[in-house]
Amino acid sequence: MPAMLDALLLSVRQLGDKRILAVFLKSMLLTLAIFAALGTASWFGVDALVSHYFDASDSIASLIAAAALLLGALGAWLLFRVIAIAVIGVFADEVVHAVEAKHYPDRFAAARDVSFARALGMGVSSAGRALLVNLILAPLYILLLVTGIGTALAFFVVNSWLLGRDLGDMVAVRHLPAADLARWRGATRLSRFMLGAAGTALFFVPFVNFVAPVLGAAMATHLFHRRTTK
Repeated sequence: MPAMLDALLLSVRQLGDKRILAVFLKSMLLTLAIFAALGTASWFGVDALVSHYFDASDSIASLIAAAALLLGALGAWLLFRVIAIAVIGVFADEVVHAVEAKHYPDRFAAARDVSFARALGMGVSSAGRALLVNLILAPLYILLLVTGIGTALAFFVVNSWLLGRDLGDMVAVRHLPAADLARWRGATRLSRFMLGAAGTALFFVPFVNFVAPVLGAAMATHLFHRRTTK
């Protein structure tokens, strides 16, 4: 836990770094653009379906589309973590490099660049994995509603595990051969889960959730190097 807190404090202190700020702005703009596109598609898609299949008037169809959009907005915060981490995965190289250049210059010099194609692939895989796992476990979440906090706890644990893998891989792929990744994941299950739990908790804090993806990538960098240099 002291290592996690130290990583968080170091990451917060570096938020003013121009390179970190640039990644934050780019990732936020892209995330908002994706949400805007999804919202627009939902509006016109639902409106067209209602008008075509239910022979509803334009006003009723628009009302139903507005209700669907509102429900989508209420559920958007659930998707924010999925999309934000996928997006930050594309720009993770810049965050990792900024942290390494400041705190671990020797490791920075030895790091390998990750191609845009691979970064994009990791981001898409992250989003797909998070959506698929949470959809599969949706019946369990519903069953646990009767326990009061059971659903929230299960959702937190599952997404901490998922996020820990995503954040850890963002750094590990820049320093480890592909053949060593599986072994590294096996040896760091607990620490990556704790990292994921810290990152997931940040997503639940208003306003802080906007910088959570950047903070998570920076924390992952600190924890990776402090473990591998000991």
